[in-house]
Amino acid sequence: MDRRVAMGLLFYPRGGSAQVALYLALALREAGWATELLCGSLGSVGQRTNAATFFDGLSVHAADYDPALTAFERGEDPIAQPFPLHPSYEDRPGGADRIFTAVSPELHQHLADAWARFMDDQLGRFDVAHLHHLTPLHEAMARVRPDAPVVTHLHGTELKMIDRAERELASGAEGPSWRHTAHWLEAMRRWARASDRLLVISPHDRDEVQRLLGVDPKRVKWIPNGVDIDRFVPRSLTASERVQRWRRWLVEDPQGWREGGVPGTVAYSDADLESFVDPGTGEAATVLLFVGRFTEVKRVPLLVRAFARAKERFDRPAPLVIWGGFPGEWEGEHPHTVAEAEGARDVFFLGWRGHAELPEGLACTDVMVMPSVNESFGQVFVEAMACGVAVIAANAGGPPSFVNVDRSRPNGWLVEPDDLDSLADAMVEAVNDPGDRGRRAKNGLEVTRRDFSWISLAQQTADVYEQAIESRRD
Repeated sequence: MDRRVAMGLLFYPRGGSAQVALYLALALREAGWATELLCGSLGSVGQRTNAATFFDGLSVHAADYDPALTAFERGEDPIAQPFPLHPSYEDRPGGADRIFTAVSPELHQHLADAWARFMDDQLGRFDVAHLHHLTPLHEAMARVRPDAPVVTHLHGTELKMIDRAERELASGAEGPSWRHTAHWLEAMRRWARASDRLLVISPHDRDEVQRLLGVDPKRVKWIPNGVDIDRFVPRSLTASERVQRWRRWLVEDPQGWREGGVPGTVAYSDADLESFVDPGTGEAATVLLFVGRFTEVKRVPLLVRAFARAKERFDRPAPLVIWGGFPGEWEGEHPHTVAEAEGARDVFFLGWRGHAELPEGLACTDVMVMPSVNESFGQVFVEAMACGVAVIAANAGGPPSFVNVDRSRPNGWLVEPDDLDSLADAMVEAVNDPGDRGRRAKNGLEVTRRDFSWISLAQQTADVYEQAIESRRD
């Protein structure tokens, strides 16, 4: 294996782009490419946010963010530390990782300087740089290896921030979150236009790149995220086996958290687990599952309200499990607060869990329901489909590129964005018609195994690497 890619991720592992980097780097080996991964890291070995733990099996060069976070807890600026914490694409006032547009040009240069030194010290020979998102890693790479071909992988979060930043700039917003908007818009567009190739994860984002960044469409390639079809497979569990797993996650090791609370402040008893069994038949209840962070675009409060309305029309027991919510992090209304206000019974907050546990969670699930209105792709949807789980998604962003593309063979439900009634109706259909649900799940399984193998997608990515290299020779 003589081809090498230097892969860069500014953030510590916590979101979907880290999962993509992991699976893609592992699969690239089959395409003849070895990966050197530069990324952030938080916490000690064994913690999910620790890069060596999360990216186990890869060659990892991790920048330690713990000192910067400790400085933040002392009241200091974490981005002004000797090795700065990364900024964010999301506006969460009070968070350590404030939004990019709140970071000054001087601290932008500090970020680029720190990463340039890190790259210069860590990187050996490589043929192409694969940089996730639009970040100061682009600037650092241009300083350290100006001749290196660059492939930029956009995951959608940066495009959402740029879109909002444009609107804030046009409206004359002057709040602290948008103080340096013009500076960052110019920088991100410069990095995008300097990239030899750009990868996007959906046709929607391909259009957004042209609208927001002005990049030549010939340099933009759509490659969807994939699924590990060896780990995400259909599994049949009995009702008692399902309940055993829900007990482990909800009763024995509760990680749910309420507004202002820490993991474990939402917990359940064995009596609560009765919701997961049909009292009339003894069979497993139909479980609806949401997986993700509590960000505004995920529309978790909308889901809770729609479930409360749909539940009155269910023919059989059907609890809703909320799997996720990074501890202490949410935008807008907190979903648990909404559930309490709505009196929504049978909503269970499971908390943040490692991706390694998700296949087992999906084995206990019948319907994945995520009403995100601006999902760039939606990897968890294809992971659910690969497990034989039917999906409900909003007809917006990435999901329409793989849900119900063939109308004669529907593989899920697409609902109107931000439409509570449409969402509730889809949940009622999915719960009350197990035959139709099973057919859609079967169709989804066939689609994922055919179109979303990481091995196939890695070969497509390797082809883009070759194009980027060739473009530098021309």
